[in-house]
Amino acid sequence: MKNYIRIFISAGCLLFLIISWVIVANSKSNAEKQLILISRAEELMQDGIYIRAVPLLEEAAGLDSSHTGLAESELKRAYIALLDKRGFTRRYTALLEKQMSRKDAEAHVFIEAANYYLNTSKIQEALNVLKNGFERTGDINILSVYEKSRYVYEISRVSYENMSDIFEHTMQARFEGKWGIINNEGTVIIPFKYDKISTFSNGRAIVRSGSSIYAVDEDNNRIAVTHDPVVDFGNFAEDRISILLDGYWRRATGDFETGESTFEDIGMYSGGYTSAKINGRWGVIDISNNWLIPAEFDDVIRDEPGRCYAQGAVFVRDGDIVRLFANGDFTDFLFDDAHPFSDEGFAAVKRGDKWGFINTDGTEVIPFMFEDALSFGQHLAAVKNGELWGYINITGNIVIDAVFLDAKSFSGGSAPVLTDRGWQIITLLEYKRGVRL
Repeated sequence: MKNYIRIFISAGCLLFLIISWVIVANSKSNAEKQLILISRAEELMQDGIYIRAVPLLEEAAGLDSSHTGLAESELKRAYIALLDKRGFTRRYTALLEKQMSRKDAEAHVFIEAANYYLNTSKIQEALNVLKNGFERTGDINILSVYEKSRYVYEISRVSYENMSDIFEHTMQARFEGKWGIINNEGTVIIPFKYDKISTFSNGRAIVRSGSSIYAVDEDNNRIAVTHDPVVDFGNFAEDRISILLDGYWRRATGDFETGESTFEDIGMYSGGYTSAKINGRWGVIDISNNWLIPAEFDDVIRDEPGRCYAQGAVFVRDGDIVRLFANGDFTDFLFDDAHPFSDEGFAAVKRGDKWGFINTDGTEVIPFMFEDALSFGQHLAAVKNGELWGYINITGNIVIDAVFLDAKSFSGGSAPVLTDRGWQIITLLEYKRGVRL
């Protein structure tokens, strides 16, 4: 009987010790538990045993204390070591997403996530992360990474014999001796079958095939024909196109309704204005025949399609100098050459033998240091250094290396560039893949 009592007492003591141990164990704080789990995991990782460290760190990261950040950092280190194993890439990105979703998310987490996506060629994800991170934190380091990443581009496989500037997300292009229309991505809108083609606007382009001149829509259907003896035509915009008829240039609509006013030359409309020449002198006129700038100058500076007016500004040539007309009057600034403003950004102007950039007030914003340059399109400008062309941003820094034989302005995330294969399209990946930042 005494033996049974002793056994009972011993069992009771053992049970008491077990219960006490459980109580003590459970009474450990989350912080203490995390430190124990992290310490065990770190010992395993020192020996390269990451697979066994992961569950310890996942348990530690699931607890809430001042050491949660350390647990997550170590867990990410383990995940990174196992990224080539099935499922661990998703675990790593899920943890990053969890950290970025917190109200007090820190900038370094967004930068870590962006760098991971950049290193795995997931440009869209990286740019989205950086945009979100900057909007939430305002951290200048995130903006710096974004600026370094946003100019990654792809180049089209197809090349062309010639290409125009981009206008309304389309370009005139020549292929095997014939002209057609393509969009920013290189998709053919109007096939390459014409001897000449205008810009594509308002769902139509003006074309010449042999001796016939007519308008076609985006499906290449003939939608308007001129029966007048038109000899030549310019580019089409704002439902106006210039046509050469009876030795004079006239303005016509896309349906070839021709105005009575005649000119010695006329440009392409932009912002309701175009350059026009009468009596051997140039000025700027609106659609209603009102002169914004009287025809008193040697020339009006136009871009390749024929536009002269943007942001309320025009450059005119007066003898050997170029003058800036802006906000309704001429400024005091004088230049040796210039390219017109686009709808946004700075204009390229020349002083001496170097090109720089000004705003519409005529103030220098980027020094005169380039051998040639085009005005800004979007937030980029083509510049020439040596024999090659690249692109700068609005701070004047080269962001796309000078590797092109020639280059044109960006619009809609794309730009035509000349390579040793011919004219191709480069497209910033943030635009090509649907991101808009």
